Amino acid sequence: MDEITGKVKYFLTKHNLMNTKNNILVAFSGGYDSMCLLDILSEFNLNILAIHLNHNWRGEESDKEEENCRFFCKSKKIDFYCEKLPAGLPRTETAARKARYDFFENCAKKFNSTAVLTAHNANDNAETIIYRMVKGTGITGLCGISEKREIFYRPLLNVQRGEIEEYCRQKNLTPNCDSSNIDLKYKRNLIRQNILPELEKINPEVINALNTLAETAQNDNSIIDEYLKTLNEPFETEKFIKLSKPVQLRLLHDLLLKKEIDFDKRKIERILNFVLENKNSKSGKKYSITGNIWIFTNNKRIELITGFEKTDLEIEITGAGNYEFENKIFSIAKIEKKPLSYPKDSQCMAYANLEGIKNLIIRHRKNGDIIKPLGAGGTQKLKKYLNEKKVPSHEKDKLIFLASGNEILWAPSLGISEKIKVVTAPTHMLKLTDMEM
Repeated sequence: MDEITGKVKYFLTKHNLMNTKNNILVAFSGGYDSMCLLDILSEFNLNILAIHLNHNWRGEESDKEEENCRFFCKSKKIDFYCEKLPAGLPRTETAARKARYDFFENCAKKFNSTAVLTAHNANDNAETIIYRMVKGTGITGLCGISEKREIFYRPLLNVQRGEIEEYCRQKNLTPNCDSSNIDLKYKRNLIRQNILPELEKINPEVINALNTLAETAQNDNSIIDEYLKTLNEPFETEKFIKLSKPVQLRLLHDLLLKKEIDFDKRKIERILNFVLENKNSKSGKKYSITGNIWIFTNNKRIELITGFEKTDLEIEITGAGNYEFENKIFSIAKIEKKPLSYPKDSQCMAYANLEGIKNLIIRHRKNGDIIKPLGAGGTQKLKKYLNEKKVPSHEKDKLIFLASGNEILWAPSLGISEKIKVVTAPTHMLKLTDMEM
């Protein structure tokens, strides 16, 4: 018992959680692992809140488990918070995991906490590694469960399940026994009950061996990551195609992981083939990764992009001032006196002569839009103008324009129309900036 308590205390000290005055949330299912962790934490002078998610899968059994959690917390004088999911949640490991982590993150916001402790143990880590090996993981997958990821901390990751069960027996704790833990349709149960016992016949210390493998993989991975940090996103196409194939595959894999997209090697190979096939495209091509995420490639860069729904929002400009447009601020300032000098136009700022210009609006592009580029003798379609400016297709609908009717007068970061150019002195200064959050 003292050994486990010491490991937890060392972990909390290592991550600067022993002396924090902030709320520490503990994911509390009431099973052996989380009850052991919460019992240990109750011995420390910490602001602990146990959070319990009732998945509502097993009716009365789930409700009894919730009550057992509530009773335990009351006996330990630990604050308890619970939510119950509506009936109908798909009964899959993936759906359950997503629901739990959504709950944890919402609780962190609700209770102003930056630390959520989960009770994953060494056996959980070994099971994760086996599962990923069977799925054909790379070195990243072999790293197993991390002891810290964003706001999530795992103090029991170096403690085996047998030690935890012995702790609970010696402390006379009465953990919940989830009946779904024996259902072999869940892959983790199959690994726990059938596969690990067989591996222990080969190596009785297989749990330690798999956790050592994870530690080795983490060390090797950190070396790789240190090198990959020198390759900034979005990737420059010219530099990317000169890299070796293993590095290219790893970069794409990590790009997907940042969006929590789990792709196997074959799918990443397909993405790499797409990138190489379109490395010379000027306007760019995109390849669907998920329903709302694509990888974009042109002769300049490679990046992940998300879906963007263009709105029909239009803001009428009635005079000088600031105008909110989605997450931007459009500013128009009247220049009363001719300045001795004024700065050159920048990407998000321009000087213009708006004398005689009426019906000004800011909006996204529309079919039929035209523009008279600065220095051009006539007008052209906006679509052609954007293509000549090499604007990627997925960026075009995000652009914000100053327009009058169907004529574009200013395209921030691209240029102004000949129609509002400054000849002698500007009448107005235009600016587009991000809205402060």
